[in-house]
Amino acid sequence: MTDFVRGNHLTLLYNGADFFPALIAAIESARREIYLESYLFETDAVGIAVIEALMAAARRGVSVQMQIDGFGARNFPAGWQARLGDAGVRLLFFRPEVGRFSLNRQRLRRLHRKLTVVDGQVGFIGGINILSDVDSPELAPRYDYSVRVNGPLVAQMRETADRVWRHTAWVQLQPEWARTLPAPPKPMKAGQSIAKLAIRDNFRNRHAIEQEYLRAIETARDEIIIANAYFLPGYRFRHALLRAAERGVSVVLLLQGRVDHALLHYASRGFYHSFLKAGIEIYEYRKGFMHAKVAVVDRYWATVGSSNIDPFSLLLAREANIVVRDHDLAGALRDDLQRRLDHDSVAIAPDDLRRGRWYFRILPWISHGIVRVLMAISGYGGRRYLE
Repeated sequence: MTDFVRGNHLTLLYNGADFFPALIAAIESARREIYLESYLFETDAVGIAVIEALMAAARRGVSVQMQIDGFGARNFPAGWQARLGDAGVRLLFFRPEVGRFSLNRQRLRRLHRKLTVVDGQVGFIGGINILSDVDSPELAPRYDYSVRVNGPLVAQMRETADRVWRHTAWVQLQPEWARTLPAPPKPMKAGQSIAKLAIRDNFRNRHAIEQEYLRAIETARDEIIIANAYFLPGYRFRHALLRAAERGVSVVLLLQGRVDHALLHYASRGFYHSFLKAGIEIYEYRKGFMHAKVAVVDRYWATVGSSNIDPFSLLLAREANIVVRDHDLAGALRDDLQRRLDHDSVAIAPDDLRRGRWYFRILPWISHGIVRVLMAISGYGGRRYLE
């Protein structure tokens, strides 16, 4: 686990409208190297624009390492793979999906990070995959965030991207690609922000991101706002929120309001009653699909990243979040969260849980039970996590 680093300049990016132009501009300015990681990578208009920028960088001599997940990006077209290779882009799939119906639990360990580092000087970290955020003309663009980082923290971002890249290259018998690249110049101080990189892996950092959340929740004095698309917290996380509410902290949850993954959506609702009873406010985002994974505590501590608060992110996947102690970024994020709460979301009341047909009222409990069974079958402690 890394320590907080001073001297960074952080820019909060709102949705793909901010993120993709900033990302492509950084790629176009690259002179030395690029590391790009993404769970999803679609060859739509957005994805092709990123691909073309990467290929142009490789053609002018930039070392381009592109790693995408073998499950999330399993349908990445062979034609584009060939074109990337011809241009000099090195492309790896993290844990390629070889057996769709395999029961090997290792296949659940995915590369869920959304992390890019350019020339060791600028980094991007957040929840935005490489694909268009327009799901439907009738809906608002997919709701998400990323952070552009300049300053000393970028060195740690580069180190973790390089480490995962070289590990994958060795496993996939690409020794030339696994060689350590010459380190770029260390990034200079660029601002006053204090930040740290929190990663989750299956080695020394198994609980690092969850622990960052728990420390912030346990020390909160006034307010906790969490916006998370896939929210199925474990025992420790749930009870930390309940204790915070009990000691008078305002706890607000902004969750997915539209059904994306049905099982997780309804299982999450199984906790609504106990949260509402404790005084925790719950809102559901309804303007479009939500993909954000962020939080603000006491208008000073904030996190933005790829980690959901569910078993997949907290127990299985490789994730990356930035954690900041910064009034400016935390304040900007909180202001945007408040706008989403006020204008794009619906507050959930206890009476809402008793309305509707009986089979919709029992769906949360059925879904919660199914998740517990699936976790137990996979060997990842369903009872211990969800009890």
